[in-house]
Amino acid sequence: MAENKSYFFCGIGGSGMLPLAMIVAARGAKVSGSDRSRDQGRTPDKFAWLAEQGIEFFPQDGSGPKAGQILVASAAIEDSVPDIAAANALGLSRITRAELNAALFNAAESAIGVGGTSGKSTVTGMIGWILESVKRKPTVMNGAVMRNFANADMPFASALIGGASTYVSEVDESDGSIALYRPDVAVITNISLDHKSLSELHQLFGDFAAKARVAVVNADDPESAALRRTDNIVTFGFGESAAVRGSDFEALADGCRFTVHAGGTAYRATLRMPGRHNAANALAAIAAAHAAGATIAQAVEALGDFLGLARRYEVLGQARGVTVIDDFAHNPDKVAATLAAASELPGRALFFFQPHGYGPLRQMGKELAASFAAGMRPGDRLFVCDPVYFGGTVDRSVGSEALVADILAGGGDAAHRTTRAACGAAILDEAKAGDRILILGARDDTLTEFGRELLEKLALRA
Repeated sequence: MAENKSYFFCGIGGSGMLPLAMIVAARGAKVSGSDRSRDQGRTPDKFAWLAEQGIEFFPQDGSGPKAGQILVASAAIEDSVPDIAAANALGLSRITRAELNAALFNAAESAIGVGGTSGKSTVTGMIGWILESVKRKPTVMNGAVMRNFANADMPFASALIGGASTYVSEVDESDGSIALYRPDVAVITNISLDHKSLSELHQLFGDFAAKARVAVVNADDPESAALRRTDNIVTFGFGESAAVRGSDFEALADGCRFTVHAGGTAYRATLRMPGRHNAANALAAIAAAHAAGATIAQAVEALGDFLGLARRYEVLGQARGVTVIDDFAHNPDKVAATLAAASELPGRALFFFQPHGYGPLRQMGKELAASFAAGMRPGDRLFVCDPVYFGGTVDRSVGSEALVADILAGGGDAAHRTTRAACGAAILDEAKAGDRILILGARDDTLTEFGRELLEKLALRA
């Protein structure tokens, strides 16, 4: 699919675009691109590294697309964007990120697709690490940096470049593109409200599971119940009915322990990631890797060395007795899981949340508020800034004020500050030894930088 072709990626720095660009470049394609964040001076280290890999960059002003290229761009990008207008004027073929990824995925002999409302990046990384550990040489397409594969030469390892025969990838239901994928093994972590209605999600995930030789489905998730009625299903979870079952969960200061039951045998598992939700993610990955040819014992052993993903409850450091943690939580399920993990350990939690858009607040603001209000303990505090906004036409009538009002009505302790800087100042005023500061949000790579800035300011504090 990729060999000897030339692709122009519009928005190449995005979490789904960057790993795909690296995969097609490794397979012999010429890759160039543009990104509005680069033009704005955001995350310069990332774009400098990409340039070192041979990616040619252009401003997003229409100067980049060239005759004979294939344009890779989101279907939602408007024709008025200069790069799109230039590509249209040149008559370039246009393909979405999902269409290109699905073509690579569907060409693989063993294609493992991971879908679900929450946990899919973590499960994708876990499966990739297990299969790499058993010498399968998988290609892994993820939406987050996989810390096991990151090093000084590959700091933005959201892709693992392996062979063409085994392909592990996140698949996205939010835009319906999950329908493009033909998995050998399909994983559905859970189903809950996010970008689409539940009825739409049931249809999309049901069709995805039905295509697979083996579909790995969450036995503990009520919304996934309808999927468990077909013969190709392997279930995971902590309930008694799960084929790959967890028990005896124990929270640790640096992760968790639990027992895995499968095929009549029990295995003791240890993760370097906290939270019962991550133990459930591990059960999904173990079931999927087993369906793809690894043994349960190999999968459990490999996960003991799994380091997790960037921005998935990632500890950035500690200063003056305060721990700063960076996390991707942004929808109701992810927020609930992160708050549950935070509550497993002693100490007050100070949360910062940047909503990932005005649209999501309209779609699921009430559910987000309920997750925050239910998950915060007495003494925990939440500071919310305005939603992420990088320009363009969007209805901004529902903002963070409404979210905070609903959290307060539900019994949570929350405050709205217009800017991220104001939230940071308020958090630093509050923080004392023994506290944990959690940075929550999506769609903005600079959230990690914000967490590190707080850490530096804590270290300098008298």
